[in-house]
Amino acid sequence: MIDFVPDIPRWRQVADVIRQRIADGTYAPGTRVPSVVDLLNEFGIATSTAQKVHRGLREEGLIYTEPGLGSFVSKKLR
Repeated sequence: MIDFVPDIPRWRQVADVIRQRIADGTYAPGTRVPSVVDLLNEFGIATSTAQKVHRGLREEGLIYTEPGLGSFVSKKLR
């Protein structure tokens, strides 16, 4: 869990945490990132919020999703 800042959307705050974990190597290129359910459990957020986290990170090119397998850190980061 994190202490959420009221003026910043929760999905952005969670995305910042995942982005930092990618930057510091916690999630290396090609490795799986937390699923929507994992994000729900870790951060106590709603399903739609967790889905926005994944969507935002995909739009940034930081992760990609393989249907049926999960979401993974992109091998070539922008």
